Amino acid sequence: MKRLHLVIVFILLTLFAGLGWFFGQKSAQSPTSKDMPDSKMAQSINGVVQDGSGKTVKYWYDPMVPNQKFDKPGKSPFMDMMLEPKYANESADGEEGGVAISSQTAQNLGIRLEKVQMSQFGESLSAVGRIEADERRFYAVQTRMPGFVEKLSVRAMGDPVTKGQKVAEIYAPEILAAQQEYLTLATLGQVDADGSLKQAARSRLKLLGMSEGEIAAITRTGKASPRFGVYAPSSGVLTELGVREGAQLMSGTSLMQITDLSQVWLVAEVPERDAARLKTGIEAEVQLQSIAGEVFKGKVSYLYPMLSGTSRTLQVRVELPNKQNRLRPGMYGNVLFTGQTYEAMSVSTESIIATGKRKIVISKEGGGYRPVEVITGQERDTYTEIMSGPKVGEEVVTSGQFLIDSEASLSGVLARLSQQDKAMEKGMSEMDMPMEKATDDEKMPKGRGKVVEVDVKTGKLILDHEPIKELGWPSMTMGFKVKDSKQLDKLKAGDEVEFDLKADAPETADRPAQYMIDRVEKSTSMKKGDMKDSMNGAKP
Repeated sequence: MKRLHLVIVFILLTLFAGLGWFFGQKSAQSPTSKDMPDSKMAQSINGVVQDGSGKTVKYWYDPMVPNQKFDKPGKSPFMDMMLEPKYANESADGEEGGVAISSQTAQNLGIRLEKVQMSQFGESLSAVGRIEADERRFYAVQTRMPGFVEKLSVRAMGDPVTKGQKVAEIYAPEILAAQQEYLTLATLGQVDADGSLKQAARSRLKLLGMSEGEIAAITRTGKASPRFGVYAPSSGVLTELGVREGAQLMSGTSLMQITDLSQVWLVAEVPERDAARLKTGIEAEVQLQSIAGEVFKGKVSYLYPMLSGTSRTLQVRVELPNKQNRLRPGMYGNVLFTGQTYEAMSVSTESIIATGKRKIVISKEGGGYRPVEVITGQERDTYTEIMSGPKVGEEVVTSGQFLIDSEASLSGVLARLSQQDKAMEKGMSEMDMPMEKATDDEKMPKGRGKVVEVDVKTGKLILDHEPIKELGWPSMTMGFKVKDSKQLDKLKAGDEVEFDLKADAPETADRPAQYMIDRVEKSTSMKKGDMKDSMNGAKP
């Protein structure tokens, strides 16, 4: 019986041992929570290796060189440190460089949006011009015989006249004799049977300045008139007055000048550099300072053949109708010359931010805002042509964009855009500066940190350091070469240290400066602690 019990116990032990081995193999084959990150690390999205955080990794990068992107984790080729992941949800709308602003804040800031649209642009330029009278509409009023001014109907400059109006009455003895001759021949029908002499006398009266109405009047009455009238050849205003009532006239003396203002000229001064862009027939839009809000349209009728020697400008003539006499000679206005037009993308001019080196607009994407660099073209009617940048239909900020731009600048968005410009400027300044002076003036950045690992053989020290303001570095763990490896003899992992950095390799456009530790020693608090421990150990 005792032997049977022993056999049963042996069989049970063997069975338990087999079950333990089976479950051990099962658990070894199944993944543990510790192994999960490694399995997730093998996954990739859009060719980018993911980590075990559950977030989508867009790319991996070195914080010292943020523009350089990598598709998998590893050690940075620039610095002695590991690459860090850039997650897709680190910005406002899933895109790098976004700024998150709530709808309530956007309303309080007065942010207005406007869509990118297509607008009309063309070969246009602007100039300043002045209204002048049409020189082809000047009329000189003269007499064809000596005499005296008996009466003037218009007596002052600027008086209006109409075509056919009697403007003056002239007494002329010569025309009185010609009238008497004409009337005599009119009664001698036997001598002038064919009427040729009468017709010759009538023609002489017309050549002397008498009108058909005056000739018909003396023919009807049979009496000569010692005075004859002078009539306006055109409607307009009196611009010159050469005589007064009672004045004696000589043959060919100008009585007055009448100017027709139903059409005027605008003479514009165009700079010499733009003269080649103009040609006759192109349209012109004129806005006068004294008639705000109204545009007068005309066409270029003439380009003057010579430039002004003092202002170096070309005079351009534009003809403008002036039916209501609203355009007065002497007025100044702005003129816009427009050639062939075309359609192009455009945004409101007020939405463009000029930073000095580039131009940007603030584009709305999802729930955030993002600065977009643009290349601009012509500007017309408060709109600016966009040659490169956002697409048609995208929304850009037209009001409040400077507040968003400030937020974007603080978050480093625009700083990354200008990184290349800064690198180029620094390169130029280093070329201008002597090398000896740059070395003498160099300051060693200082830092504090905690020792992670000490490698005396290679002379390297891995530190978990605090932010270094002089270099703009955040807190991170990275390795440094130590100039004098003897300084490592007194250090061990966990020590808090203070250190000075010195540039080992200069900064380039695509690679940051490389730094090595010039001096490293335990921090002051650590030294005091070591001294206190030694004193406590020395007591009996």
